Amino acid sequence: MGLWEWLRGKKAEAPPSISIDRGLQKSRQGFWGRIRAFFSGRRGLDEASREELEALLLSADVGPEATEKILLELEKSLKAYPLCDEETLLDRLSRILVPLLCRNFTPPEGHPYVILLVGVNGVGKTTTLARLAYRLKGEGKKVLIGAADTFRAAAVEQLRIWSEKLGIPLVEKGMGADPGAVAYESVQKAIKEGYDTVLIDTAGRLHTRTPLMQELGKVYRVIGKALSGAPHEVLLVVDATTGQNALRQAEAFMQATHCTGLVLTKLDGTAKGGIAFALVEKTGLPIRFIGVGEQAEDLIPFSAEDFVHALLREDSLTTP
Repeated sequence: MGLWEWLRGKKAEAPPSISIDRGLQKSRQGFWGRIRAFFSGRRGLDEASREELEALLLSADVGPEATEKILLELEKSLKAYPLCDEETLLDRLSRILVPLLCRNFTPPEGHPYVILLVGVNGVGKTTTLARLAYRLKGEGKKVLIGAADTFRAAAVEQLRIWSEKLGIPLVEKGMGADPGAVAYESVQKAIKEGYDTVLIDTAGRLHTRTPLMQELGKVYRVIGKALSGAPHEVLLVVDATTGQNALRQAEAFMQATHCTGLVLTKLDGTAKGGIAFALVEKTGLPIRFIGVGEQAEDLIPFSAEDFVHALLREDSLTTP
């Protein structure tokens, strides 16, 4: 199944496990390796081991709310259904973790399908946009890019380079232009010329800068005026290496726009990785994609089962 079907709410086939395994190797060998070692040989939790597990989960960036939920679910599960002989405590943890990462998303109907990407500076919004555009074009879709990050000349130039490299048209007005006008023109062009998808980049604004966040809200509203029901997705791109600061970013962006999903980038660069649980628990948003490397194919549709398996399994892979 292709990326287009995934975007439109179809069930995605399992992502390539080897990519996820390699991408999460640092996390698996780091904090999650400690968690795996903690469970080795254990058949239950007492007060002391509960506190130890709590500290391990918090150190892996799972966050206090998600950590407490995991501990309560594990205790409740063990009380109701004691481990059978062939089951391990780690197996039971895995079955608890997967549902915590599952959130439903039903995209609204609309053509062209408009995706707005938001987030702070340096999280990988433009790279994520380019990877999505590359894969959609490879599936035969007609894609248009809108350069609504007009605060930095370098941002427009970066998208111009990607546009030329991928052979995908770009709507731009240059530095200092009204980002709402760029977004509006992008959607109107897509409607008139029969594009399937519009990917709109936005400025990497600081979540603490109120005027810039208000400007983002304006871009969101203008897109809705250009096409009723759009944007169909607002993807909040978050750098996994920023840890708990990602939660504060998410709260601010959710106030400015109606975020529909998360893109968690740079997971290959952190030894923690638990921020995925903290973000889903705090925001209630589904993780739509994860970035686990530098190649175009390393932006992967998210699978909770594969993600948890890659974190907890025994590490037998060698780095190529």
